[in-house]
Amino acid sequence: MKEQNRKERGREEFPKENSEFIIEGRNAVIEAFRAGKTIDRLYILDGCKDGPVMTIKREAAKQGTMIKYIAKERLDQMSQTGKHQGVIASAAAYGYAEVEDILLKAREKGEQPFILLLDGVEDPHNLGAIIRTANQAGAHGVIIPKNRAVGLTAVVAKASAGALNYTPVAKVTNLGQTIEELKKEGLWFVCADMGGTPMYQLDLKGPIGLVVGGEGNGVGRLVREKCDMCAAIPMRGDIDSLNVSVAAGVLAYEIVRQRML
Repeated sequence: MKEQNRKERGREEFPKENSEFIIEGRNAVIEAFRAGKTIDRLYILDGCKDGPVMTIKREAAKQGTMIKYIAKERLDQMSQTGKHQGVIASAAAYGYAEVEDILLKAREKGEQPFILLLDGVEDPHNLGAIIRTANQAGAHGVIIPKNRAVGLTAVVAKASAGALNYTPVAKVTNLGQTIEELKKEGLWFVCADMGGTPMYQLDLKGPIGLVVGGEGNGVGRLVREKCDMCAAIPMRGDIDSLNVSVAAGVLAYEIVRQRML
């Protein structure tokens, strides 16, 4: 997967198709935080530091919500009401699970844990497709990072074709640290990497975490170094990569195949 143009990567990624989950206005955003609503991203007018905004920032810090400071023109483009008051929040369409919930699901089924970890998937259709595949492959859950990744938007829910109702998705601050913690629970990790060992040559049985990278750069170096091995999908065509959701599906079903042996 080729790195995207720097200008394209640098643009703010505003919610579009999931506008029903946009919350505008200072009081509305404050109440959303206090009601326990999961806010994926918070957009604040650059330079705004008055009392209500500082309250919003404190609430965001409690939840670990990412804040982006942007120009008024950008906020105006996002606004559905024209009354954003310098603050717009992008709320999750579904609630997030905890990593422990995913492990508990495996224990309740009497199965060895099988988890998909996504390092920077930014396209909601890809995330939804991966959640759908995870459900069909019998994975016990999906883990995504808080930053540089799409959250559980309405588009993701639709693309999952209902799988989001059954497959828990946890959101973590540090994917590498989460891998280290899961290793203590007995999991080992395989990373999708074109330079890795062909997947058919690897033993992918047992408690496992499959790590797949984002659309632009694949799995980041720091996360890849936490993994126990790297798996490559054999390529026979004229281009050098697969769509991330397709790659996740191919690798997930190799794990399924080996578990059935």
